[in-house]
Amino acid sequence: MRPFTVGLTGGIGSGKSAAADLFGGLGATVVDTDLISHQLTGPDGAAMPAIRAHFGDGVVRDDGALDRAVMRQRVFADPAARAALEGVLHPMIRAESERQVLAAQAPYVILVVPLLIESGVYRERCDRICVVDVPESVQVERVVSRSSLTPDEVRAIIRAQTNRSTRRAAAHDIIDNSFDFDSLRSQVESLHARYLVLAAERVR
Repeated sequence: MRPFTVGLTGGIGSGKSAAADLFGGLGATVVDTDLISHQLTGPDGAAMPAIRAHFGDGVVRDDGALDRAVMRQRVFADPAARAALEGVLHPMIRAESERQVLAAQAPYVILVVPLLIESGVYRERCDRICVVDVPESVQVERVVSRSSLTPDEVRAIIRAQTNRSTRRAAAHDIIDNSFDFDSLRSQVESLHARYLVLAAERVR
């Protein structure tokens, strides 16, 4: 039987990874599509031959991994390049994430998908959608503080994602991560208890 699956999403800088880590610490299986993407595009990653063949050596670092800064500039400037990259990566990510979900032994799965709301495939795989939400100003502040991106670059990424109101409207559960870590942990613990009940009810 397919495990009870919660799709976890949120905009850049919202704190999806922190929330996912907390769910994992409570016993959920976490399947993170971003992590899978990084593995596929790391040194000797399974996606790198196709990426190199399409984009050339200029997007590949000396260690054989994808040069993310170079590729980011390419895909933001050229929609065709973005579509080509997605054409390589997305089928591989979908296949590996599905394999991990079906192999899970935990009471439920947290499936972390940044673009969950935009993706019909991932939404169909989820029994429930949980959105980690913060105001745009908090997103910009957090991403700028942890990366080399400028505020304008972060805002451009935010504009390319589903808007906040649409994301919230699609959610069964919303985690407000605009406060401190204790607040985040308390909300995750409450949802964890709910998901255990829902998962148990489904297998009866």
